[in-house]
Amino acid sequence: MNIARFERRMISAFIVGGVVGGCASTAYNVAPLPPASYQVLGKATGKACGSLGILASAYYVIPMGLNSRVEDAYQEALKTFPGATSLINVQMQEDWYWWLIGTARCVTITGDAIKEGA
Repeated sequence: MNIARFERRMISAFIVGGVVGGCASTAYNVAPLPPASYQVLGKATGKACGSLGILASAYYVIPMGLNSRVEDAYQEALKTFPGATSLINVQMQEDWYWWLIGTARCVTITGDAIKEGA
């Protein structure tokens, strides 16, 4: 194997590794265990979207706000009731649609907003 071929393979491996590693995110718990005592404030809903875009339809690879959409929707749901600390009876729905050079992925979080203490 000559040096030029080896260098091309190494560069390709670094590019693939960077792309795959760049698509990682952390898990977000949308249904934590409720506290021992809590007060139900009401039904809360939050929605957040992210996109995959740029390139041909089979190759949408550039995430734009995609990894944080679940956490953002959860936080939006909490904001509907000031003082809410978490949600119970959580439901999550995901929808997507096409736009000019990508797809939008939207998450809707619905649940009962609660406040710790009785």
